[in-house]
Amino acid sequence: MTIWDRKKPSFGFISTRFAGLDGVSLETAKWADMLTSKGCSVCFMAGMLDTDPAISYLAPKAFFGHEEIIKVQNAIFVEKKRTSEVSKRIQELKEELKAEIQKFHEKFGFEILVVQNALAIPVNIPLGLAITEFIIETEIPTIAHHHDFFWERERFYTPLAIDYLRAAFPPVHPKIQHVVINSIAGQKFGSYTGSPWTLIPNVVDFKVLPPEIDDYNCDFRKEIGIDEDSLLVLQPTRVISRKGIETAAELVKRLDHPKALLVISHKAGDEGQDYLMRIEEFVKLIGVDLKIIADRIGLERGFDENGKKIYTLWDVYQHADLVTYPSAYEGYGNAFVEAIYFRKPIVMNRYSIFVADIEPKGFEVISFDNYITQQTINKINDLLKNPERITQMAENNYMLGWRYLSFEMLEEKIEQLLINYYGS
Repeated sequence: MTIWDRKKPSFGFISTRFAGLDGVSLETAKWADMLTSKGCSVCFMAGMLDTDPAISYLAPKAFFGHEEIIKVQNAIFVEKKRTSEVSKRIQELKEELKAEIQKFHEKFGFEILVVQNALAIPVNIPLGLAITEFIIETEIPTIAHHHDFFWERERFYTPLAIDYLRAAFPPVHPKIQHVVINSIAGQKFGSYTGSPWTLIPNVVDFKVLPPEIDDYNCDFRKEIGIDEDSLLVLQPTRVISRKGIETAAELVKRLDHPKALLVISHKAGDEGQDYLMRIEEFVKLIGVDLKIIADRIGLERGFDENGKKIYTLWDVYQHADLVTYPSAYEGYGNAFVEAIYFRKPIVMNRYSIFVADIEPKGFEVISFDNYITQQTINKINDLLKNPERITQMAENNYMLGWRYLSFEMLEEKIEQLLINYYGS
């Protein structure tokens, strides 16, 4: 008998947002799916939500993009001027958000709190402080799922926030169990806090076969304006500098295919438009066909206000011939896991987490160190001309993914966390 047979606790998820295609939102949805499959109930609180309204609690100031949050965050991390007024306002916002968390708890009565990244990266200092105080005051069992830490982002290094960072990013408390998504982050976390940690990488439900091209998405290429015989090189990431999109564009330029093009599935993200403009200028300079299709991608299929089809990211993967992942840094790599799931060949930079946590498991990819060479291009061209080799590589990767990155692995890891609370 497992703990799932004895206990089916309810889980309350909190973050700044649960909406869109960002890694935290996507991974949270997977956790929630796994938990509900075990008979547990889930609910959500954030400042931006596209979750089921019946199990959701909207607290607008939990969103890092709320104007009042932006104001205090900018004072500390941009203007670097923390006045008594700024400190006072942070405390006031903290109290407001703590009251919202209490209402969320009263409404749904969840037994275990799951904090998704809001106690790791200080994009909303008042929220992190509020969550920490709520945990201490209620002693609610908590799983803090950390995707990005403040020490991984240079812009958060400032003595003006040191008291907040030590208090809540992340906090240390007997009721909090900490989860990291890679071993390097775990080691740094352990050194910084002295607390134990559990490694749970990004996952996909490998026991469910990936969908295939169907009547709805069979026209995807036509809809985004590319030919059926084009070589669709997919970069399934946001347009931000650490994703290395210049390298992906160079790769497309150098491939031995007259109709190769680069398709980017996500929007520019939360780091401004400068890099997007840089990429648009760069592809024009080197003569690469680039299509950014974020306006055609959603969580569900449907139609936009102009009657154009909206596709899911899953639809895009089905049409990709090659996936590029030249990131300089990743917390783990959702795009990597998804490409493995859809049995697509992958070209990727050997970023530190890949080297530490992924490569040793035996996944087969075309990898490079920081920049591509002619040898890299030759390997890609040879692979694309060998469908049998692509199939063999993809099947091997899929089975490794099922072993190391599946819902079954996630279930075992969370089961252990529950045993720590409830006993075996």
